[in-house]
Formats: sequence, structure tokens, C-alpha cells
Amino acid sequence: MELLNSQLEKPATSIGFLEEIAVTIAAQNLTPTLMSQDFLKFSGIIPQDWELAQQPVLNLALAQLTFQNGITFLAQPGTISISESVGNKMLEELKVPQIASKYIEKLPHAEYVGLSNSPKIIVPFPGHPEAVSQYMTQNLLSQGSWQEIGTGILQAGINLVYLLDRCQLNITVNQVKLQQPQQSRESLEMPNGMGHSSPLVAALLFSGNFNYNIATDDLQQPLSKLIQGINYWQTDFNAFREIVTQKFLAEANLEQFKPQASVFPLGAM
Repeated sequence: MELLNSQLEKPATSIGFLEEIAVTIAAQNLTPTLMSQDFLKFSGIIPQDWELAQQPVLNLALAQLTFQNGITFLAQPGTISISESVGNKMLEELKVPQIASKYIEKLPHAEYVGLSNSPKIIVPFPGHPEAVSQYMTQNLLSQGSWQEIGTGILQAGINLVYLLDRCQLNITVNQVKLQQPQQSRESLEMPNGMGHSSPLVAALLFSGNFNYNIATDDLQQPLSKLIQGINYWQTDFNAFREIVTQKFLAEANLEQFKPQASVFPLGAM
């Protein structure tokens, strides 16, 4: 624990606390081929002056559109996720909830089956990649001989399920790696051996899903339940932020972490 505690007490670095929010909508008859820039603009879901940041991905299995303002649409069979980095924005400035509500308003006849408000928080540990593994294996997991298998540093991840009054909350904690912010393309490398040759910073990725059940026999009720769930997004985000900082990282000196631009990989939400 000495390494972890000393790392958390170090002065702030240029890499800081990173946050994103996403709203994910599930519908039985949703297909990725429907998701195009023209459709989003012509239907009034997004403004006409939004410009793509890169070439979109459009095929039968996946549609991904990322706009210059940082909004990303990711559609797969049965789901669409709309995500945005928080950065230095006030929560009231985030556009994702309004866009998600507009999407439902413009497509009222889709067979909606679920909704998730999905915040993410990355906490970097610059300088000491071992601190991330130590946090996972010493803070979140019990000691045991199962940790002594193999020769490398143990890579760990956990999945937790909580039942709240309004919904079910899933939280996953994973070890990830970040590129240094001076790199021309900031990205996140998941622990699968794939990545870039540039220096990487070890980090913890906290992912939350506030899952709302909208099942009902009334055909009109799913729409109102969807909107109600979306309207909880700020409550959910603040609750998730408090859980991560006060429950998971209570021993950390969080003053060193400051909101920064997103380094989440495209489609990670």
C-alpha cells in the first residue's frame, strides 16, 4: 500500500480526472443502417450546422458518427448510445440528454425496451503503473494465493451490481492505459495487448450503468418512462461521481485530479 498511497499524494500532473456521460437506448427493431448524418439532421435530432470530425462508420453491424463538438453516436443492432465528454463543461451544458430525448420524440413508434444512463470516470496514476494493480488487488479484492499465479503483474477487473430505489446500477472497474496528452492523438488502450508505441499512463476506468426498466402493457408508457429515465441523468451522474470519489477512492488525494478532454476510444461508451 505504500506505493499506492505515495502515488496518490504526488502533485497534480498534466493528466487529470476524465469524465464522460452516455445515454443508451434499447429497441427491438433498431438497426445501425438507419443511423446516418442525413437522417439525424433531416429529422431534427441534431442541428444542421453540426460537422463530422472524421469519416463515419456505417454497415449492417455498426454505425458510428463522431461530430466536431465531441458528441458520438454509436448504433448496434438493438441499441443506440449517445456520448459526450464532460471536460470543463458545466453539467447543464451537456447536450446528450436533450439529443436522446429528441431521438425518442422523432421515433415514437420504435419498440423501446430499455434505457441506461452510463457515466464513466478515468483516474490516472502517472509514474507508477504498479499502483493501479495494487489498488485492484489490495483495496478491492481480498488477498489470496490466487494472486500469485504466473510471473507478470496481475490484471484485474470487477463487476458490481447494486439495486437502487429507482433503478439497477452496474459498476465495472478495469485497469486501462492512457497516452500522454502531448501526443497528437489521445487514446485509451484496453488491456488486450493492442496499442501504440508512445508512453502510456496506467489508469483506473470506472464505468457505470443506471439501468431503467420501461416494460409496460401500455403502448404510451414506454415513451414517458424513457423520458423520465433520461431526466434522471444528472442525478445519476452526480451519484456515480460521489460513489467513485467517496466510496472507491476515499483514501485518495483527489485534489490532484482536474477535468480534462476525453481520451475514451471511439465507440467505448
